[in-house]
Amino acid sequence: MDGKVIGPGPYRATKLWNETIKLFRGGMPLKRHWAHFRYYDWSFTGSEAVEYLHELLRRNHNFGPEVTRYQTLQLLRKFLKAHVIEDIKGRHGTEDFEDNGHLYRFPTSSPLKSFPARPVLRDSTDLPRLIRWDDYEELPQRENVAPLKPSVMTSDLWNKRHSVAIGDVNECKLIRRKEITPKQVDHIWKSMTVAHLQRVLGLQSLDGVLNPTHVNGKHIVHNVFSVNKTGIVVLENKAEDMPYWVVSAMKCLANWPNGNDSKQPVYPGFERDVLRTVADYFQRLNEPLLTFHLYEVFVNILSLLPEQQVATEALQVSCLLLPPPSRRRLQLLMRLMARVCQNPNLPPLNDAIATRTLMVQTFSHCVLGSVDEMDLDELLATKLVIFMMEHHNTIFQAPSKLRCQVEEHLSHFKRVQIKYAGSDTDSRSPAFCKQIRRVESDEQKVVGTQTSLQALLEGLIADKELPAKDKRKRLKQFQRSYPEVYRSRFPTEESKAAVVPEKTPRLKPHLVFFNLKKPFQPFQRSWSFRA
Repeated sequence: MDGKVIGPGPYRATKLWNETIKLFRGGMPLKRHWAHFRYYDWSFTGSEAVEYLHELLRRNHNFGPEVTRYQTLQLLRKFLKAHVIEDIKGRHGTEDFEDNGHLYRFPTSSPLKSFPARPVLRDSTDLPRLIRWDDYEELPQRENVAPLKPSVMTSDLWNKRHSVAIGDVNECKLIRRKEITPKQVDHIWKSMTVAHLQRVLGLQSLDGVLNPTHVNGKHIVHNVFSVNKTGIVVLENKAEDMPYWVVSAMKCLANWPNGNDSKQPVYPGFERDVLRTVADYFQRLNEPLLTFHLYEVFVNILSLLPEQQVATEALQVSCLLLPPPSRRRLQLLMRLMARVCQNPNLPPLNDAIATRTLMVQTFSHCVLGSVDEMDLDELLATKLVIFMMEHHNTIFQAPSKLRCQVEEHLSHFKRVQIKYAGSDTDSRSPAFCKQIRRVESDEQKVVGTQTSLQALLEGLIADKELPAKDKRKRLKQFQRSYPEVYRSRFPTEESKAAVVPEKTPRLKPHLVFFNLKKPFQPFQRSWSFRA
């Protein structure tokens, strides 16, 4: 039973937990076992449970073949504490699961996790409002500059330039936004980063995946711009950085055998003690490096790992949300793990386990963990840490697409804008766009166009400085271009005559019979044809 693939969505970790319990209860072979001079039906031994569940998890697409037997044993211990299973005497919770012949059974019903009630997100307080054009300041007028003379446009020139008479253009002036504050820049980075993450995950909403109140725009800006030549985050407060002795131990392992800066004596097993020192520091942290708040985000990214490019971009965006100290520790740890696994000069760090497996088992729980103890964080962390270790150079780069979008958005608000007198640019402007149907859009186009044309026609009629000849000429041109608007304004000839002056008729002169200078004469040949 491979089970179904749990794709991205809210509460994915809870769904994986419930799905694993269903598969385990539905497929675990139950037999009759003898113990303490009696038999127990519908039971199984601890070793049988480890064997079956280990193979089940390795075949499951949500976990993969990287699952180890030790991780399976840890999961069964969680199952015993959560009363998913119990021993044959009905004990659970305080007992420890044993990988041996000890007998266990399923209770009447194994408890499944319930989905928490989703919080009602408010409209405008959770996500920052993007900056609008409302806040502006007028550009200072240049002094000692001669005003331009208005150009005189003749009637013919006007007709060549405009197919239809237009109204007068109002006086305009240049305006610009007020200086964008660092707080507004942080809000823009936060809003656009969260929106970009939602698009990469392919979700209609991040409800149940990420609470926007846990996202700090300052952290995003710091992670993008405050980095050194190698791309490692640089902290402003050195007290938040790792202790010097931890950094020295990590350099020693990463550059083995040339990384012993402290010149300490090297003895057999020295490298194992150095690894134990680094592991002890990370395992004592109060919170995983990917933080509890972002646990559901990275669990959702796990379902995208088969699509390497999409998963890498999702991890790029998600790691920008980390606090700078956590991001710095995570970068240095991933680089250390990659170098240790690829270093052929490093002696084996464990006699029974390969170096790659040892590094993943040692640090996976320090990278990804849930605040809920009854979770699959060990299994999920292994798969995620392996992917991040193999692609750490790309994951910790700021996504170029997001960076270009934010910079273009910021430059848009720094541009100069033209404001017309009496326009609405200095009043309130809509903060959002509402989607409408195509029919409504077409109707609005027709109504808006007709209203503007009617205003132009009224302005042409009311223009007293325009000669009557030019006015009649432009009215005829308007009538040919927009007959419906013209007909609605002048339904009859009387209505037109009341507004437009009629053309004064010219008096025709009397016919004058001119005297012919010469009378008609018969045709006379002026040449002759010769043979």
